[in-house]
Amino acid sequence: MKVVILCGGLGTRIRDVAEDIPKPMIRVGDQPIIWHLMRYYASFGHTEFVLCMGYKSEVIRNFFVSKMTNNSVLSQINESIEHVQYGADDEFSNWSVMLANTGQHAMTGSRIVKVKHLLNNEPFMLTYGDGLSDINLDALLAHHQGKGLAVTVTGVRPPARFGELQVDNNGVATGFNEKPQASAGIISGGFFVCEPTVFAHMDNRDDLVFEQEPMKSLVSDQLLAVYQHDGFWQCMDTYRDWQLLNSMLDQSKAPWKIW
Repeated sequence: MKVVILCGGLGTRIRDVAEDIPKPMIRVGDQPIIWHLMRYYASFGHTEFVLCMGYKSEVIRNFFVSKMTNNSVLSQINESIEHVQYGADDEFSNWSVMLANTGQHAMTGSRIVKVKHLLNNEPFMLTYGDGLSDINLDALLAHHQGKGLAVTVTGVRPPARFGELQVDNNGVATGFNEKPQASAGIISGGFFVCEPTVFAHMDNRDDLVFEQEPMKSLVSDQLLAVYQHDGFWQCMDTYRDWQLLNSMLDQSKAPWKIW
């Protein structure tokens, strides 16, 4: 099953970490966050990737081309898409990576539509290039197949941004939790599974935001399933998020690093 990764945004909220590279190329440890994400998918046997690039796409492209050896093959699909097939003995053993330049200003829905022809009218996984999790991808896929709907989205409880205090009636603290999870409500954590029928809810325009009209249409038609994940999930939107991911890796407490 192909894995479509949205990695074309401007990443304006994390410019204080890096201004000259796209967000998926910001390093967690000594590797870009997208490397960690793809290694995680590969750990579950998903090694066919379609990267929907945009802002500074050449930085992402050059990274994957630099990983090629004499066993790898680089081919041009069309003027905006290249395909890297890595060899069995390469770092990315037998991975297939489609490098699709989906435009500087295209929104998320538009980027997905632009790679539709690469998906062979088959179900596919979809995620963002700036988040990590310890989600069980086998269980996610089984949940999706069991529901039989057009799309499954992973629901997560995000960690609170600030420390949570418990206070008694006298105004004395009785507890403090530095990084609690939100006590109520879930949000989309990405990590989607999609049937080809999702494209019936999308049109081909650059300003199409997947999380707006298409998702609302799926909800309206009762075609959106939710897989709830109560484990680790962390996006990398801010400098603080980046620090947290790096500290977890430094302390060998990175839940996503299962390879």
